Parts: sequence; structure tokens; C-alpha cells
Amino acid sequence: MSRKNYSSRKMQPMKRRQKTKRHDWEDLPLEELLDVKICDLGLKIEGTSLEPRVERLYNELELRELDFRPHCWLSEEWFSPDGIPGIAIPFYLAHSRLMRLERRMMMEVEGGTEDWCMKILRHECGHAIDNAYGLHRKRSWTNTFGKYSQPYPENYQPKPYSKSFVLHLDPFYAQSHPAEDFAETFAVWLKPRSAWRKHYAGWAALKKLEYVEDLMDEVPYMEPVSRTKMRVDSLPRLKKTLRDHYEERQAKYMGESPIDDDALLQLFTDDPKRRTMKAAAFFIKHKAEIRQVVSEWSGQYKYTIDQVLKDLIFRCRELNLRLKSSERDTKRDALVLLAVQTMNYLHRGFNRYQL
Repeated sequence: MSRKNYSSRKMQPMKRRQKTKRHDWEDLPLEELLDVKICDLGLKIEGTSLEPRVERLYNELELRELDFRPHCWLSEEWFSPDGIPGIAIPFYLAHSRLMRLERRMMMEVEGGTEDWCMKILRHECGHAIDNAYGLHRKRSWTNTFGKYSQPYPENYQPKPYSKSFVLHLDPFYAQSHPAEDFAETFAVWLKPRSAWRKHYAGWAALKKLEYVEDLMDEVPYMEPVSRTKMRVDSLPRLKKTLRDHYEERQAKYMGESPIDDDALLQLFTDDPKRRTMKAAAFFIKHKAEIRQVVSEWSGQYKYTIDQVLKDLIFRCRELNLRLKSSERDTKRDALVLLAVQTMNYLHRGFNRYQL
């Protein structure tokens, strides 16, 4: 059967998930939990919510008549190592307590919902299948996506309205590097019933999707260049504590902030005697509304405003700020604060996304 008619096939039923076993560290206070070594967490993909998601990825590959199945393991973050046809999944997704810790420490849980997790799995599968068959070595791949050997930038400034790239992961990740462009395009192509021909009609990105479809028709007849089951930085090898892990990640991803502390302290208070709503919780609660209003005011893309909001929330948590007045009055002033901080963000060159 032609792979282009994959939607008529049915997915195989998923295995019933085993009951997750309890761990000694589950009920530890925060400070004690942070001193636990990652290698001592004792986590596996099997028996967690990740297991049916990996099975779902395999089913989607089967629907596309691809025999390729990337092996998966738990590590510190999402990645597919160069030359290895597999996928590393962040350990926190294997346990609800660790997902709560991730949210507390990093403000969000990357891949925390089923939909988000599947998006990332499809993306990383794109890297993995490229590693398995050396697809980027083909001249046609280079002509379509660019030079794979191009150095990865430390950060990049996307063009929000470009129609040369698919839209899959935030923020415009396909624009960061040819390897990511391919992985993002593969992910859009792989998703069942994505109707990509309709959604990308008239876009230059449609030719990339059609190329991926033709390329995947060739894969079943190609000899793999890598069959290794190596697991880079797997959990048993990670001797650092959770505290060290998060200190490193916060330093890497939060970095220098353009947020004006004086402006925050005009709107909020750091008085420990106050028992009003926390400023970080306020921004999280009203994020969608104030982002929409500021986007309309400033004409800036919502993804840019999201970066400023993340910095605002993180700084409010660091300073332990709380509301000075009612939510309604604070919302009005917060709109002005966010608009001003967004302009400062742009003028100071922070609208470049870190890889």
C-alpha cells in the first residue's frame, strides 16, 4: 500500500500501563529532595505515562510503513545524540513529583502534556532517523535544508512571518539550523491526519514536506549507517544531585535578564509581612490576557512577549514579590510594565532565542 494513503490503517492497541512503584524520595521535603542524586532516582520509562507515548510514536511510524524504531532512555533533557538513532527523554517526565519540581524550578514542564510530549518525540525521531540512515549526507537533503555541517549558533533571531519553514515547536525552531529544519518538517509530516498539504498550501515549506515524503519512500530500501543502541548520559551515569542539575539549567537558560528590578518593585512589594497573591502567580494566572493585550498594543509577536513574561515570572520568584493592590488594579499597571519591558527587551537585543 502506498505510504501516502496511511490514514486508512489502524494503530495497534497500546499495552496497559503497569502500576508505578513508589520511591523512597517521593515524600521528601524540597531541600532534601534536591540533594538526591539523579542516578539514585531509580526511574525507568516502563510503567510510566511515557511508555504509551513511545508506543504511540512507534505506531505512527508503522502507519507510515517505516520499520525504524528509535530506542528511548531517560536523561537530563530532550536530545538525540549525533550518530545515534535514539531519543533521550528528560527524567522528570517519569514521575509526577519530579514534574512538579521541574515546574517550580524552571517555570514550565517541557513535554509535560501528552500533546506536547508527542510533538517533541516526533521532532527527536526526525533526528534519530537521520542518524540511522545518514540522510543529511544526500545532496538532495542539502539542497532542500542547507548544510548539515553549518555550526549551531548559540542563539538565533527568527523571522515570525516566514513561510519557508513549518511551525511545530516554539519558538520557530525550524529556523535555527538545517538539522532542526529537517526534524521539524519530519515531525509535521509524521503526525497522523495533520493535513499538511492543506495547511501549508502556498508556502515554500510545502516543498520541504513533499521532499520528506519522497525521502521516506526511499528509507525502507536504504541500509542503516548506524544501528547502535548506545544511551548517552543515561540516568545511572548522572552522579550530580538535583540541586546541581537545576543550578546549571537555570544559569544556562535564564542567563542575563533585561528585567528592571526597580520597575518591578514599583508595582509589587518584597515585604515578607505581606500575605497577598505572589507576583509570579499573578502573571501566570493572567498570562494569556495580558499577552494578548500587549501584543495588540505593541504589534509584537506573542512569542517575543512570552520570553519577557518568562523572565518576569522568574525574577518575581527570585525576589519573592507580592501584590501591593487588588488584582484588577495590578492588571492595569502590569500591562504597562510588560509593554515597556518588551520594548526594552527588543532594543537591547534579547529577542534572540537560545538553543
